[in-house]
Amino acid sequence: MTVGYVHGYSQQETGRLGDQADTLARLLHQGTAYPAGSRVLEVGCGVGAQTVHLVASSPGARIVAVDIAEDSLARARARLAAQAPAARVEWVLGDVLDLPFPDGSFDHLFVCFVLEHLTDPHRALTGLRRLLRPGGTLTVIEGDHGTAVFHPDSAHARAAIHCLVDLQAMAGGDALIGRRVRPLLSAAGYRDVVVQPRTVYVDGARPDLVEGFIRNTFTAMVASMGPDALAAGLTTPDEWRRGIADLHRTAEPDGTFHYTFFKAVAVNPGT
Repeated sequence: MTVGYVHGYSQQETGRLGDQADTLARLLHQGTAYPAGSRVLEVGCGVGAQTVHLVASSPGARIVAVDIAEDSLARARARLAAQAPAARVEWVLGDVLDLPFPDGSFDHLFVCFVLEHLTDPHRALTGLRRLLRPGGTLTVIEGDHGTAVFHPDSAHARAAIHCLVDLQAMAGGDALIGRRVRPLLSAAGYRDVVVQPRTVYVDGARPDLVEGFIRNTFTAMVASMGPDALAAGLTTPDEWRRGIADLHRTAEPDGTFHYTFFKAVAVNPGT
């Protein structure tokens, strides 16, 4: 019930994930720190882009990072060795729907940018409750491409973004899942669900975000899907070039860009 990672596993994508995690670390990880000695499972760690920040904010926690792709785990190990050589992380190859851990193995679960790639996120969240001790917490972070608002506005840019939404839907995922996080967690049996919008707003006065988010994270993500969008007949070469050019236009000194992530924390009631 998992689907292929729609963005692919290239070195370019590895770099983009690192840029995204580093640029948004303060925004997304603020408020997430696990006690020393607690056992934390990072579900879908990918290339370790978020793992670096988890170990930085919770240096005494015992972190286990799991991913379905062996090559991604190898890149994650290399990233941690380079950026956090003192960190101790246990790496596990496994599918989110069939993880090899006993019931109640973890005090906390961390799931970032994973649910959007699953055909059945409800089943995944329900299954993850088995691994979480009663009273343990689950943290979920997801984006929602429908929240992208920018100036100058452009129908071509919006169409390019919608191509990515369509491609993810065709693969069985949901690029608009941010708006569904709370209903999904509640339906999966979690309690005390609290969702906070984590908004990125970028303009010419924030050059680090212009480069790190508009150019290297969001526009790079959309642009990389061009061959797939063209192959699927979702756009034409001229329309696609115009859409990507107009996204880059928002990074100019008079441009602005707004995007919302959704961060949820919930509790496993244990019943």
